[in-house]
Amino acid sequence: MSQQGIIQPNDLKFFSEILSGDHVRTDNETLIRSASDHTEDFKFLPEVVLFPGHTEEVSKILSYCNNRGIPVTPRGAGTGLSGGCLPIHGGVVLDMSRMNQILKIDTQNFQVTTEPGVITEVLQDAVRAHGLFYPVDPASRGSCFIGGNIAENSGGPRALKYGVVKDYVLNLEVVLPDGTVMWTGANTLKNATGYNLTQLIVGSEGTLAVVTKIVLRLIPAPKYDLLLLVPFYSAEDAIRAVNQIFLAGYTPSALEFMDRNALLLARSYLQIHTPELPESIQAQLLIEVDGNDSDVLLKEMEAISTLLQDMPTGEILFAESHAQKQELWKLRRVVGEAVKAVSAYKEEDTVVPRAKLPELLTKIKLLSIQYGFRAVCYGHAGDGNLHVNILKDDLSDNTWLHQLPHAIRELFEYVKSLGGTLSGEHGIGLVQKPYMDIVFGKEAMQLMRAIKNVFDPKGILNPGKIV
Repeated sequence: MSQQGIIQPNDLKFFSEILSGDHVRTDNETLIRSASDHTEDFKFLPEVVLFPGHTEEVSKILSYCNNRGIPVTPRGAGTGLSGGCLPIHGGVVLDMSRMNQILKIDTQNFQVTTEPGVITEVLQDAVRAHGLFYPVDPASRGSCFIGGNIAENSGGPRALKYGVVKDYVLNLEVVLPDGTVMWTGANTLKNATGYNLTQLIVGSEGTLAVVTKIVLRLIPAPKYDLLLLVPFYSAEDAIRAVNQIFLAGYTPSALEFMDRNALLLARSYLQIHTPELPESIQAQLLIEVDGNDSDVLLKEMEAISTLLQDMPTGEILFAESHAQKQELWKLRRVVGEAVKAVSAYKEEDTVVPRAKLPELLTKIKLLSIQYGFRAVCYGHAGDGNLHVNILKDDLSDNTWLHQLPHAIRELFEYVKSLGGTLSGEHGIGLVQKPYMDIVFGKEAMQLMRAIKNVFDPKGILNPGKIV
């Protein structure tokens, strides 16, 4: 793989010939902006950032770079948390932000065709205007691109009831590293025709192909939703309560966990003081139900509230207005930004069978004491997906660079022993790659490398990620 310094004047001339206007950029501001995402404090400068506007331009760029061995790193909104869009080998960053059109909303077949640069929340709002629902909603839905969601197989709070990105992707137009343009599947709800190339691309983190069009299935939009905020005197009790809700026969549309550290940081970041957070409260659950019958939903929420009142909880808050719901959701969705605002941090996207969450939380506390770090834990407790933020605070660089990887490896080994794995929704990218041996044997890793080689024999596309 070629390293930085490979881009020559002739290369820039070629790119300028196929991209009109100011869509070939080498200025410091653009390069610096494309050098990082939301992963820790990493920075890898590309040599040029290209902004294609349609599939043909992507095809020409990839064909050219493939012939010359120029590394190409696709980039969406840069909200990733595993370093998936970092151009660690320099070369070209392929910024997909200009490909930002919703091409068709098919209300008869409950489908939407979109380009990858559309912001996820914009897509959700557009289909909801037609009474349709795309339920996958990462915490960064107001800024992340749907193409990046495809690359990472994103989830979010409502994955508990509705599933993750892969459950909604019907078909993809992709450009292979050699410039070949192809569709991976069909715009049908069922497809048992050959290998499932569509699902292979979903979650491949831009290492196999560049997605240029996306066909998603939609569902009818639920008419109502209700929200509870439940404080607990013990974080472990909050986690244990999650399974009790399901054992009682209820399936919320979202069931989110925030420990006290997460709550304090989010409240400080937003500069809010309500609802109150007494010193005795160590965690909160945010519980949502949705559907089309408000009476049924109210009875369900009352039953969940009654169930939880028999546990060691503080005063349960029922959100009485849309504005209050929005405030409570904002408190949860902003945790990642709040952590980043106070310290460099490492984000571990652990996921275990739901009933094992109390054991995982206990292990995290023990590791934080052993290695002397502050942990912020929050996430999608309903599906066993716990985000573990390890803050640098005043840790020495030696501890941060050389001791923390041991703690993270110990954490992931414990996650594996519980039946879990490295990532539930953030992907492997750059930062989790060193730990892949924990969950995959030699044969599985060889097979993944072989798949990468079939798609990208010259290794130009997002090199250095996953495998």
